[in-house]
Amino acid sequence: MKNNKLLPALLPFRCIVFVLVFVLGAKLVNKGLDEISNWWSIVASVVNIVTIAFLCFVSKKQGTDYRGLINLKKGDTTVKQVCLISLLIISVGMLGMYLAGFLCYGVIPYAAPMMIAPIPPVLAVVNVFVLPITTALAEDGLYLGCGVNCIRNKYVAIFVPAFFFALQHSFIPTLMDFTYIVYRFISFLPLTIILCWYYYKKRNPLPIMIGHALIDVATVMQILATSTIDGFYEMMCSM
Repeated sequence: MKNNKLLPALLPFRCIVFVLVFVLGAKLVNKGLDEISNWWSIVASVVNIVTIAFLCFVSKKQGTDYRGLINLKKGDTTVKQVCLISLLIISVGMLGMYLAGFLCYGVIPYAAPMMIAPIPPVLAVVNVFVLPITTALAEDGLYLGCGVNCIRNKYVAIFVPAFFFALQHSFIPTLMDFTYIVYRFISFLPLTIILCWYYYKKRNPLPIMIGHALIDVATVMQILATSTIDGFYEMMCSM
């Protein structure tokens, strides 16, 4: 790539975009941030698509493409790698969420209810297919491709992208609630550090992207259930 030293400056991109979208969106529909928080998955899919397009544009300017940006190559991945990394992502992701819930709310297990709040059923069905794929391409492309791949110092290359990788989740959805922001950040930080470390060592994003997509499938399936089954959301919130 021509000058990849500038690419790490893009790491805060999604944090800024999510805050702007939710704040401006709330003003546009004249509602509170908490009243539109259930739309986070749709907003995330749209921002993902914008991020992917932006990464493709940036890659072209750097004299490469998306695959070159993230070092995606054929034949570098085995089924064993995919299975191990997927299990790691799911287990560390769940443990991080439980730890954060205990530290911030004193509850185990704790899950923020707005993350599975119902949305129009048609959109919930569409997002089962859209969100997991676009999230893996957008988030891993940005934080691994523009972050880990473009920073020379080992520790900076791991911890700085991991920080922003986790921080963006604090604003999906955006709420003016400090405890919630910290909860979301702590939930994802252990996992993002591990993912950035693994990518730094292996330079193979595909197992991470597949595992990343799988954990998001679990989330969108819950949203689909709360959106299509009467009383399911209330039942989940009471557990």
